[in-house]
Amino acid sequence: MRVLNGETICPPPIWLMRQAGRYLPEYRETRAKAGSFLDLCYSPEFATEVTLQPIRRYGFDAAILFSDILVIPDALKRNVRFTEGHGPEMDPIDVSGIEALKPDAVLGHLKPVFETVSRLRRELPQETTLLGFCGAPWTVATYMIAGKGTPDQAPARLFAYREPKIFAELLAFLADISADYLVAQIDAGADAVQIFDSWAGVLGETEFAAYAVEPVRRIIASVKSRRPKARIIAFAKGAGYMLRDYRQKTGADAIGLDWSVPLAFARELQKDGPVQGNLDPMRVVAGGKALTDGIDHILQELGQGPLIFNLGHGITPQADPAHVTTLVDRVRGWDRTR
Repeated sequence: MRVLNGETICPPPIWLMRQAGRYLPEYRETRAKAGSFLDLCYSPEFATEVTLQPIRRYGFDAAILFSDILVIPDALKRNVRFTEGHGPEMDPIDVSGIEALKPDAVLGHLKPVFETVSRLRRELPQETTLLGFCGAPWTVATYMIAGKGTPDQAPARLFAYREPKIFAELLAFLADISADYLVAQIDAGADAVQIFDSWAGVLGETEFAAYAVEPVRRIIASVKSRRPKARIIAFAKGAGYMLRDYRQKTGADAIGLDWSVPLAFARELQKDGPVQGNLDPMRVVAGGKALTDGIDHILQELGQGPLIFNLGHGITPQADPAHVTTLVDRVRGWDRTR
């Protein structure tokens, strides 16, 4: 939280995207007990347990709520399901479906998530930051329109070109209910929140401004108008050079960086405030010198300013838990005066 307020801390705080996940044997055991993936997300008991597992094992500086960005379309009755080996699927939405969307029952459907947040805040060490999150409207919309993930999200891009007015309405609708969702997480005990725009990288300049920047700006403005002390991280994966003014245009307190962002550019972004990232998750899979060199390079380049150490995207199931121990120890043992 100190870094999110602009401080530089040595060594920097560390957490990992998807730190509660399939690379951990204790997660796989709990997942088997829970039933379906959504059952796990909606069970306060199981979701609390898997959120706490990496904190017990590694002592990360932040725990992130175990849930999924697609609980919003699930709450909108889009028949979301997760099939092993196929990823998320749902009923594709069309113009009439968008026009029929209603926000009334969304927060009620998501009450188990807020209960999980409250449990976590009670059970976590006081010094461990609790992060809530949501998906950015563009990324959530891509799944709603295609009914699944696609390599370059062409269905959503094509829909947006053909139906610009209704697509803008969908993004605004998702932004407003996402803001309500984040405020409810903050009220339940989240210390800060992150907005995940996992598919921002497929957008051109004009589209990025309309689909990635404006809806996230709308979310952040809404949250901060109601909870002025809220701290918000925005992560636009693959956005590259378009991150140059992303913080200023969205109002985010910190920006997450994927592993493709050059560290020289990251240093420029850091002059305006905290950055988070950006180790390649494959270095954690590889281990050894690939891992330690990657860690050291980020610390040397970004450790002189406000930094939250993280991966450039989520940890993968192939990662060795022992390599994560190496990662945490290496970051915690760093001394910028050496």
